[in-house]
Amino acid sequence: MASVQPEARAGGGRSRRDRRRVILLTGPSGAGKSRLAARLSAGHGWPVVRLDDFYREASDPRLPRSPLGIPDWDHADSWDADSAVEALGRLVDEGSVEVPVYDIGASAVTGRHLVQAGADDYVLAEGLFAGRLVDRLRDAGLLADALCVRQNRTLTAARRFVRDLSERRKPPHILLRRGLALWRDEPRVVAQAQAHGARCVHPREAEAELGALLGAGAA
Repeated sequence: MASVQPEARAGGGRSRRDRRRVILLTGPSGAGKSRLAARLSAGHGWPVVRLDDFYREASDPRLPRSPLGIPDWDHADSWDADSAVEALGRLVDEGSVEVPVYDIGASAVTGRHLVQAGADDYVLAEGLFAGRLVDRLRDAGLLADALCVRQNRTLTAARRFVRDLSERRKPPHILLRRGLALWRDEPRVVAQAQAHGARCVHPREAEAELGALLGAGAA
């Protein structure tokens, strides 16, 4: 997929073609998607939708379980893709949307919050399964670009373990077993993201590229 280009505006007006659009940030768990989105939001004011907040709750019978006896957050059926697409469409078209706040430690939605987008903002949507939305958002005219954030998988695994441990997502022995499984599975996750149409980049490269996009759009 070619990198996104700033939208053209005829006579300074806004048309359906150059409405807000979505930049998907996918990649392995712990690769730096959330940190990248947070830096871009802080630096440029772009709104962020955390797709992990659309995970199914423990009470939902559709939530897959892993052999470890916990919800399988790495299974595509563990999150509600339809609700995520609906929320992104509303944010693009209306400029605001209320989204859930999901607590992985509790496997439950613990609240809701409002996400707002300015008229010329790109919307950052980050999450493990973001790549699965490429075709749906493109067909709906919502997609600007899709990036697969990746780096050294051993470094990714270490950062993921520290994050999950600090957030008390699950007991340490569960996190270690899950972390080893994810380390082994990372090449497949990256290949799958590429198959969905995401471009693989290092977080620093992605930040530089998207920062340049903002500058070009303001020129």
